Amino acid sequence: MKKSFVGIVMLVVCMVGLAGCGQSASSVGDDKKQLVMGTSADYAPFEYIDTATSEEIIGFDVDLAKALGEKLGYEIVVKDMDFSGLITSLQSGKVDFVMAGMEPTPERSKNVDFTDSYFRSDISMVVPKDGDVQSFEDIKGKVVGVQIGSIQAEKAVELQKEVDFKIENRDRVPDLVEEINSGRFDGVLMEDVVSKGYMKNNDNLKVIPIPNNETGGASIAFPKDSELTEKFNGELAAMKENGEMDKLVSKWFGGVKSVDEE
Repeated sequence: MKKSFVGIVMLVVCMVGLAGCGQSASSVGDDKKQLVMGTSADYAPFEYIDTATSEEIIGFDVDLAKALGEKLGYEIVVKDMDFSGLITSLQSGKVDFVMAGMEPTPERSKNVDFTDSYFRSDISMVVPKDGDVQSFEDIKGKVVGVQIGSIQAEKAVELQKEVDFKIENRDRVPDLVEEINSGRFDGVLMEDVVSKGYMKNNDNLKVIPIPNNETGGASIAFPKDSELTEKFNGELAAMKENGEMDKLVSKWFGGVKSVDEE
């Protein structure tokens, strides 16, 4: 009786062990390597959600990230968050890389590593079409909105040295547009290619030029000393060389070049 009981127990243990082994092997075989991309999905056409069609995050950065992931053997999972929290999320390991039309400023480069630039667009100011501001000089004494943590926020501080105005911050670009439409902002600093989309849907707005509007271009951010930085750099260079990058740029931006030709 005792032997029989021991035998039954051993049989159960073996069956459980085999089932466990089988399940483990299956999961290992089916799983793909994943990389979580942190972004701020309020920046069309770089990354945004077209609520009229789905809740999926789409855009130039998303297509480019997935193309790069495919080449390197990764499945890309896109995670939406406020732009101001992207670098912190990357440092804390909540995301594996950041792709959000982000420029590699000296301050950011202290905390993360960046790839080479993959797209460049200058900065303009969005203002009410029939408002008091018809040139950059007209913004004196008025309120300018910028996205928290963005290159436009840094540019606003520089521009204050030329013309005195008040800076207001918001987390999301649509919030900035809402504020200017409500009359709380007199102008909003925005990347040229991003402003075009808002011009189509807000015929009461227009774009005016600003001084020193050049940017360094968008790059992908990785944790310090990540081996993925150079891997992604290599594939970015290949895509620029073989024309794949131009196709994506044409799809999302029309005839704009991915980077300036020197």
